[in-house]
Amino acid sequence: MKKVLLLLLIVFVSFGSSTYSQDKKDDKRVKIIIHTDYGDMTAVLYNETPQHRDNFVKLINEGWYNNSPFHRIMKQFMIQGGQNADGRLDPGYTVPAEFIPGKFHKKGALAAARMPDQVNPQKASSGSQFYIVQGKVLSEQELNMYASNYNLNFTSEELDVYTTVGGTPHLDGEYTVFGEVIEGFEVIDAIASVNTNHKTNKPLQPVTMTIEIVEE
Repeated sequence: MKKVLLLLLIVFVSFGSSTYSQDKKDDKRVKIIIHTDYGDMTAVLYNETPQHRDNFVKLINEGWYNNSPFHRIMKQFMIQGGQNADGRLDPGYTVPAEFIPGKFHKKGALAAARMPDQVNPQKASSGSQFYIVQGKVLSEQELNMYASNYNLNFTSEELDVYTTVGGTPHLDGEYTVFGEVIEGFEVIDAIASVNTNHKTNKPLQPVTMTIEIVEE
């Protein structure tokens, strides 16, 4: 009887260890560094948005973002880039939308740009264009206004983040959020503060990036 119990214990421990290791492996996220003229931003890509993650990794490995410009910058909103250094705006395809509950437009959110609803009712993402949220800290009154105007239901986590860290809540459910900055928030602020053309929001002096994968 003791031998049987010992065997069962060994099997249980082995199975538990195997499951734990697999879970840890599945939870591991791709980490990237976005090198810019104003410093580096470290970000992670979400496993919950696999099509966007894999496409972004592919483009990085191909060198698409080497010396790529931030071509649209709006203070207290976002910084956008994604075109190739040779001038191509995108690689010629789109990525299906991946809207995931709990992945929202807080400060530092990494999200995919896209064409407007009129020509893109499926809300498919650009093959390469993306933006990083700066946003601003919002009051509960402002969030109630957003909830009413955009038919949003904020979770307690979202309410807490938007009123302390900030973000752009009106974009939630409209654009795919596929990652987030975890270090270098001051770089977001620095880039968002550069002088831009008031009509096009293009920086008056070029701001470029190069992205590398540091961990998979």
